[in-house]
Amino acid sequence: MIVILILVGLCFGSFVNALVWRLHEQEDIRTKLTDLKAKKTTPKSKVSSLNAKLKSLSIAKGRSMCVHCQHVLSAKDLIPVLSWVELRGKCRYCQKKIEDTPLAELLTPLLLVASYIWWPYAFNAMGITNFIIWCVMIVAFVALIIYDIRWLILPNKIVYPLVILAAAGAALNTTIFHGGLVGVRDVAIAVLIDAGIFYALFQASKGKWIGGGDVKLGLLIGFLIAEPMPAFLVLFLASVIGTVVILPGLMTKRLSSKSHIPFGPFLIIATILVKLFGASFIAWYRAKFLIY
Repeated sequence: MIVILILVGLCFGSFVNALVWRLHEQEDIRTKLTDLKAKKTTPKSKVSSLNAKLKSLSIAKGRSMCVHCQHVLSAKDLIPVLSWVELRGKCRYCQKKIEDTPLAELLTPLLLVASYIWWPYAFNAMGITNFIIWCVMIVAFVALIIYDIRWLILPNKIVYPLVILAAAGAALNTTIFHGGLVGVRDVAIAVLIDAGIFYALFQASKGKWIGGGDVKLGLLIGFLIAEPMPAFLVLFLASVIGTVVILPGLMTKRLSSKSHIPFGPFLIIATILVKLFGASFIAWYRAKFLIY
């Protein structure tokens, strides 16, 4: 099973690199098309050219290409990690730096294998169903981390399908897998904690303290974590991780209070930790500090 997860992770890690670049390019072209269509004097040939480029960037049908020279990549250019190493991080055709990072190709299988090893539930019908959903989440989480770090945005085209998937998983757990009304209550509270707090911060600061994408990510996390205590733990851990990462930059003045720092990656890392180890951490905390 571990070998399968490694191979699947390598393939989907490579897909993640293509996904984030194509989504960003598509959004950029759509913005240009909107601006051009607002100008009545824009040549139709220019609009047609952008539409053709948009079509070539299709996630399902578009061919893999170099982001610089747009040369279509061959099979030998697409071997996860190994192709990047062989080419020393440069395009085979134009010799410019490959923008895709091998980090996604390494991180995805690593997280999938770690999830399998430390999966906190039995591999019965409920556990297997939730593990499959979780594996999809892991692949998408890696894409969101890369996208948010590069462009400070959590794209709706990734976040919204994940929210639907997480909500469907929560519905399965509270109906078919007998979570019952208690389970429904716990999911509702978890969503209120993770999405509600972020929404309040977003409204209070008018988007200065936290972005709208983080509110949507909070909604996703609430459905995915589906319990009140772990939902609080995600926020706590994300804040701690963010502080540990950001503080050295502030102390060395590489960052300032005006620096734009994506919070999404911290939330995602915290979510992964809580999903795999949250129950153990909460049990340890209760035994250590809540003894009456």
